[in-house]
Amino acid sequence: MSQQPLAATERSVSRASSVAASAGVGVLAAVIGYLVTYVAVAGEVEEAVGDSVAEWKGVAWYYYNAHLVDIDASGEIGSIGGSRTVDFIAQSGSTSATLLYVVPPLVLLGVGAMVAYQFDARDLGEAVIAGAPVTIGYAVVMGLGAVVTEASTEGSFFGVDLSGSIAPQLVPAIFLGGVLYPLVFATAGAILATVLASR
Repeated sequence: MSQQPLAATERSVSRASSVAASAGVGVLAAVIGYLVTYVAVAGEVEEAVGDSVAEWKGVAWYYYNAHLVDIDASGEIGSIGGSRTVDFIAQSGSTSATLLYVVPPLVLLGVGAMVAYQFDARDLGEAVIAGAPVTIGYAVVMGLGAVVTEASTEGSFFGVDLSGSIAPQLVPAIFLGGVLYPLVFATAGAILATVLASR
């Protein structure tokens, strides 16, 4: 009789540890995707964003664009201001930049499959339980990244104040890039790996 509570406790501990591990893999997936983006576009970032912005921030903007998250650019001269959205990938003429649209889905499919294999998912329910928590870590990185990659400048010219800022749109960065992408692609990768392993 005491075997049942022990087995249930082991399952809940195992499930909690698999969720935590999957969330950690989500962080790793975001880092891998960023590094692939860096390799692909580091050469053209300075041309696209100028030398006043740190290169790592410019690469991050391309990475957000690869998740279909627009970058907001706003400026103000005196009391007159305006803003627009920027898609660096769409404005780029290079093939390597255009290929960035497939980086997040491929990385997330791969880590989803890896997590399902690592946790020995045997059916679709276990695959979803293994793959979906990747979203937790990925969303944290995408949300924090949207905040830390903001670049702003201020100045004055003949007594007229000038200011400008550029950053990924926060809500789409979290929900589209951070939640929807990993929820769909990491879970699909886990399901795909489970289906293929069961054959």
